[in-house]
This record gives sequence, C-alpha cells and structure tokens, in this order.
Amino acid sequence: MIDRRLFKLPGIRKTLGMLVVFTILQAFSVLFQGKYLSESIVTLWQQRSLNEAFMVIGLFVVAFVTRHLLTVVKNYTIGNWVEQTTIQLRHDLLVKFGMLGPAPLQDKGTGNLVTLSLEGMDKVQNYFMLVLIKMCDMMIIPWILLVYLGTVDWQEAIFLFVIYPVVIIFMIILGYAAQAKADKEYMNFVRLSNHFVDALRGLPTLKQLGLSKRYAENIYDVSEDYRKSVLSTLKIGILSTFTLDFFTTLSIAVVAVFLGLSLINGHIQLLPALIMLVLAPEYFMPLRNFANDYHATLDGKNALTDVLEILERPTIENGSETKVPSWQQDSTLEITNLTVAYEKNVQPALNIPYLKLGGYQKIGIIGKSGSGKSTLLNLLGGLLSANIVKAQTIKVNGTTINSLQTALWQKQLQYIPQKPYIFHASLADNIAFYYPKAGKQAVAEAIKLAGLFDWVATLPQGMETLIGEGGQSVSGGQAQRIALARAFLTPNRHVLLFDEPTAHLDIETEVALKETMLPLFEDKLVLFATHRLHWINQMDYILVIKDGKIVEQGTPAQLNNKKGELN
Repeated sequence: MIDRRLFKLPGIRKTLGMLVVFTILQAFSVLFQGKYLSESIVTLWQQRSLNEAFMVIGLFVVAFVTRHLLTVVKNYTIGNWVEQTTIQLRHDLLVKFGMLGPAPLQDKGTGNLVTLSLEGMDKVQNYFMLVLIKMCDMMIIPWILLVYLGTVDWQEAIFLFVIYPVVIIFMIILGYAAQAKADKEYMNFVRLSNHFVDALRGLPTLKQLGLSKRYAENIYDVSEDYRKSVLSTLKIGILSTFTLDFFTTLSIAVVAVFLGLSLINGHIQLLPALIMLVLAPEYFMPLRNFANDYHATLDGKNALTDVLEILERPTIENGSETKVPSWQQDSTLEITNLTVAYEKNVQPALNIPYLKLGGYQKIGIIGKSGSGKSTLLNLLGGLLSANIVKAQTIKVNGTTINSLQTALWQKQLQYIPQKPYIFHASLADNIAFYYPKAGKQAVAEAIKLAGLFDWVATLPQGMETLIGEGGQSVSGGQAQRIALARAFLTPNRHVLLFDEPTAHLDIETEVALKETMLPLFEDKLVLFATHRLHWINQMDYILVIKDGKIVEQGTPAQLNNKKGELN
C-alpha cells in the first residue's frame, strides 16, 4: 500500500516523527475519553454527588477536545509537508519532461502526461494526506488501547487481539481484487485522457474532413468503458467496506454479549464492562477509516508510481559530455549500427547501419510522412531516451560519447518544428527563448533578419506586445519567422534541425519564408526534413528515407541522374 520510495522524499522522516508523537498523544486522549465517559455514566447511574459527576464530565470534555485538537494539529503538520512536496514533485516532473524531450510522450501519450501533471498530482496529494495519517493511526492507536483493555479484562482483550488479523486478512484478499480493478481503471483513464487531448488537437482537421461526429462516437464508447470500469471497481470497494464493517460490528457485538453475560453472573463490574464496550469500537476505528479511503489511496498510489517512474528515468548528466566539442567547420559526427524502437518486438522506427555528418553541410532528409524523418531529427537533437535508442558507437570528432542526450550537445543546436510553440509572453520574450539575457537591440536585429519588422510595426506595443494564447494572434508564417528569429539571435548554435517547417504553409508564404531561411544556413550544419522537393537544390547532400531506412543518398546531381525514389 505504501511505496517505499515515499520514505526517500525530503522532510518525510521529520514529518513522520512528529506525526507519530501526535498520534501517541491522540491514542491516550482516546483512551481517557472512553474511560472518563464510562465513569461519567456510572457516576450518574449510581446517583453520586453533582460535584463528582461534573469533575468526571469535565475530564471527559478535556480528553474529547484534546483528541480533536490533535487531529487538527496532525492534519496541519502533514498538510504543510504534503503541499511543499507536491509542489516540488510537480516542478521536478515538468523539469524532467524538458530533459527527456518527447520520449515520455511517445511512451505514455500526451493526454496521460497532461492528466498526470494536473489531476494526477492532486491524487498524489490526497494519497499523501490519507495514507500517512491513517497508517500511523492504524499502527499506534489500537495497540495502546489493547494494552489498556488487557488490564481491564484480559479475556476480552485476547479476543480483540485475535480477531484483528482475521479482519486484516479479509481486507487484504478484497484489497488485491480492488487493486487489480483500480489498475485497470487507471489504464482506461489514461486511454481516455489521450483520446480527449488528441481529439482537441485534431478537432479542426476532423471538422474539415467531416469526421467530427464519428470521432465523437469513439470518445463516447471510451467514456462508457471507463464508466463501467469505475462502477466495477466501486463494487469491489463497497464490498470490501461492507465486509470490514460486518466483521468489526460482529466482533463488537460478541464482546457486548460476553460482557453482558459477565455482568449478569457478577464476574465483572459495570465500570470496566462499560470501558471495554466504549473502547472496543475505537479499537477498530483506525482500521475502518483506512478501509473507507482505500480506493482513493489506490488511485493516488498509481499516480505516484507513474510520477516516480518518470523522475527516475536516466538522463545523461555532466560527465562524458564534457568531451563533446563545439561544432566547427571540420567537425564530424559518426553513428554506427543505429536502431530506434519505441516498442519491443516491433519493427524499428529507424535502422541505419552507418551515418556520418561533417562540417557545415546542408543535408536534406526526404521521405513520405511516417518514413522516419522526424525520428532521425529527434535522435540527432538528443530528444530520444536511451532505452529506445541502440547504437554501437557515437563519435564526435573521433571521440566516443554515450549519447546525444546531453546538455552540452543540445546547447549547440536549434530545433525548428512544423509548428513552433508560441508561449504566452511578449514577442521579445518568445524570440529570446534560447537566450533570455539578450538585449533589446539584439532582439530587434533578429526581428529584422527574420522578416518580422513590418509586422512588428503594426503591433500596439511593438515587440513588447503579448502574443500566444490570450494575446495577439499569430499566423503560421509568423510563427515560423519567430522560430527563425530565435535562431538568428543565437548564431553560436551551429547545428540547425528543421522538421518540415513549411509543411502547413501555402506556397506563397513558403517562398517568402525561404528567402529568409537561406541566409541562416551559412556556417551551420543544417538537417532539413521535408517532402517538398524544391528544397533539394539548396542542399549539399540528400538522404532518402523509407520505412526507417536510408534507401538512397548522395548529392542532388547524383540522385537526379539515376532512377530512384526521387524520380
């Protein structure tokens, strides 16, 4: 139920120590509450003096108030740690996404990661709050009460001691069933999240193709599957709660029957019998409270497992990458026996026996959609995790390195995708994304080089105008020019990766943008993936990719002179 990695989180030991102390104090307050409540009833039953009755009732009130004040203190103590830890985990998760690149998206799907970062972290927070307090209660309170009850009536105490593990065994059996259902429900939830996000992203295309209603039916079917899975899981959860309540209630009833018989036979006095009867439900209460929230803790545990799994994914830190030199005119990159496989026992997305890049070449990567162009660019950009990339050797300037997924390599390149992301920020901040310390003059020069000067002049606040979601709208061509301005602002990055940057633009916009791009190619290693063949003449070398393999390569002239994939 508790992930052992939970105890490695910062501040957990101190928080648990305080929680244990407060729980011990609360156990004694519960004990005294039951004791003084019983004494109050007996005092009133025996018609003793009012002063004696008020004194015992006052002690009961003090114990009662102390018990609930300690509950508040426990929630406050654990709440502070949970809030700080959840904020830190969410921050670490987002940072890790940036370090891992698109690998988690490929493994788990966009919708899953969005849900995990938002609703999933809320479930983790709820899990922390529930599991730590309730586990401490279950491990401390019953045993302090049991020791005291043993001094009151050892025979009844032995019965309570024996029945406790029996209840737990039934709880474990049903708990395994509930966990299996919860895991299945969680996977359905992940699938639904991915469907929902993909539907939102593709809604304009679906409308244009007239498929929006058909896809809506698909979402409805997935939602129905999830609803049925949730109800099925709740049935197990309700059955588990009912079973636990039944056994605990039956146990208390058995205790009450034997206490009644002992009272009738004169084997026990009224006060100890009443103490035993009042504290017996308190003995089982922590177990019942834990069982009531068992399903909620399962959801949180599943979410925490996913979060920790992503945080523990290996990334290449500073070490071997210190050997990666900056890219220059005479630099070379060699990769031998390269394969990229997103899933086991599935045909690799990329399979290249040997690839060599050198200097300031302009390399065109040609192929149909799905042929492997983007995968190759993601690999060269260090955006693929090591668990899906297999390469016998990777050498930069003859020096072997472990991976291209290194900070020093990534700081040497610019990546310009089909749809550059525009942040909710000023135009200047968007352009200075790779170089936040850039001055206004440098940003203005990059704007001019990218052909944005006339457009910026029409903006209400110039380059300080807010763009992106909720701000000034940006066309596809303008978004590409902003991405180019980012590249112009950082000329020290000598590796440029273009992933079909003009695929979604009309021909007039593409021609105008092409004139802006070509000066950027100077003194750079350029890898330009496209399926529009008019870019070939601007390239020094061409790689033709089909089904994840390089089927042809050579200069444009060499490929034009032979009948192949391009002809």
